[in-house]
Amino acid sequence: MKNESVFVFNEHEATYKFNEEHPFNPKRLLLTIDLLRKAGALNDSEIVTPRVATDDELLRVHQPAYIDAVKALSELSPSLDWVNSAAKYGLDTEETPYFAWMHDVTSMIVGGSITAADTVMSGRAKRAFHLGGGLHHALQSKGAGFCVYNDASAAIAHLTEHYNARVLYIDTDVHHGDGVQWSFYTDPRVCTFSIHETGKYLFPGTGDVTERGEGEAFGTCVNVPVEPYTEDDSWLESFEAVLVPLIERFKPDIIVSQHGCDAHALDPLAHVHCSMRIYKRMPELIRELADKWCDGRWVALGGGGYDIYRVVPRAWSLVWLVMTGHPLLQELESNPLLPLPAAWVAEQQPGSPVRLPATWLDDVADWEPIPRREIITEKNKKTVEIALLYLK
Repeated sequence: MKNESVFVFNEHEATYKFNEEHPFNPKRLLLTIDLLRKAGALNDSEIVTPRVATDDELLRVHQPAYIDAVKALSELSPSLDWVNSAAKYGLDTEETPYFAWMHDVTSMIVGGSITAADTVMSGRAKRAFHLGGGLHHALQSKGAGFCVYNDASAAIAHLTEHYNARVLYIDTDVHHGDGVQWSFYTDPRVCTFSIHETGKYLFPGTGDVTERGEGEAFGTCVNVPVEPYTEDDSWLESFEAVLVPLIERFKPDIIVSQHGCDAHALDPLAHVHCSMRIYKRMPELIRELADKWCDGRWVALGGGGYDIYRVVPRAWSLVWLVMTGHPLLQELESNPLLPLPAAWVAEQQPGSPVRLPATWLDDVADWEPIPRREIITEKNKKTVEIALLYLK
C-alpha cells in the first residue's frame, strides 16, 4: 500500500552550510526530524531519497555562466580569477558566501524538490514534504538571501514543462519570495502568492502589492506585504482572505508551498509577531484547498527560520502532521498546550542556548500586547483589498 504523503530527505542536505557563525543553520533539519521521530510521526517507510538535479534542470531557471561560477567556487581552493569574480554572482557577501561543495549539495536540494514534484504528479503519493527545499531568493544569475540555487523555481519549471501543469506557488516566509516571483513573472501557467513582512523594512525590499506580473501573466502574481508586528489574527485573516478567491480563479493542477517559519515572534531576523498558531492553521488551509481544487496534489518545501531550537522544529513538524493527518492534531484541538515529547526536550535542551518550549503551540497568555494593534490590523486590511484586485 502506497503512502499518501512522503517525506523527501537525505542527511547530505544538512551539509548546506556557509560557516559556523551563519544564521542559516542546517541543524534545524535534524532537530525537526528528531522531533517527528520522537513524536511517533515519521517512519522510514515514508522517507524518499532525493536525487541530484541535472545541469539541464538547473538551466531551466539559472544562466549557464552562473552555474559555471557556482561549480568553480565549490572547489576546495578556487582559482583566484573565480574568487575575484564571485561578487558578480552574489557569492561573496556575508549572507551568501561561497563554500566548498556548494554545487553538489545544492544540486541535491534542487533534485529533492523535483523528486517531490515527480512523486506527486506521477500519483505515487498525493503529498510530499521536502524539508531541505525552499531556497526562494536565488536569481537567474545571482545567489542571494542564503540561497545558491532556486529549488522552488526549478521544481515549478519541471512541473510546467514536463507535466504541462498549472502551478500555484504559496510562499509564507517572512521574506518576500522574490526569486520565484521573477522566474515566472511573465508565465501565465504559474501563479505566485507571497505573504511577507513589507519590504519597506526588510530584505529583499520587493514584494509590493502592486507587483502583478506582466503580459499574459498580469494578475498571476499576488503579494500581501503585512506590517511589522502583525499578529496571528491579522496574519491569518490576510492569508485566507486572498488565498481562497485566488485559487478559485486560477484553478491550479498542483500547489507548491514554501514554509519559512520566520514570521514567529521569536525569530531574530524579522519583526512580524505571530505564534505557533499560524503554523498549524496555515498548512491546514493549504491542504483543504489542495483537496478541493487539485485532487490533493501538494508539494511543501522548507525555507527560512532562524530560531532553530524553539520555533523551526515545531513549525515544520506541524506541516508534516497536517500533511499526514496525524492523530496528534486531534489532541491539539482539545488541548492547545499539548506537551512536546519529553524525550526530545531532554535530548535537545543541553545543546540549546535557550530554554526549549514545553508545548507544541505557544502559551500566548503572558505575551506582552503589541501597541498599535488596531492600526496594524487596519493597514493589513487595506493591503488585502488592493491584493484582491485583478486576480486572474
